[in-house]
Amino acid sequence: QVQLVESGGGLVQAGGSLRLSCAASGRTVSSYGMGWFRQAPGKEREFVAAISASGSRTDYGDSVKGRFTISRDNAKNTVYLQMNSLKPEDTAVYYCAADTAWGPTVLLRNYDYWGQGTQVTVSS
Repeated sequence: QVQLVESGGGLVQAGGSLRLSCAASGRTVSSYGMGWFRQAPGKEREFVAAISASGSRTDYGDSVKGRFTISRDNAKNTVYLQMNSLKPEDTAVYYCAADTAWGPTVLLRNYDYWGQGTQVTVSS
């Protein structure tokens, strides 16, 4: 089993930045693709970013391309999401997820493990 714990969320003004972290425990995720998803109130969970196990490949949702960057440190069993130029529409609960395949994958159903989420609120 893999446990994922997100941190780094909070309240930020539009145009600001946040860095989310996702710490994995239970086993190493160095061979797993990892992803970030988000869910706003009343909306479906949507894909934000994904990274392959080695970190050599990444993928992003259209709404965050050029503003968000996903990265990972396999030595620390941790994945990051750097979020810049934040907009009020980025407000959501952000979830980290692990895919036991190499990745990256944009499909929510391919992910096997999920964190509890961290709230990000962007004020205008």
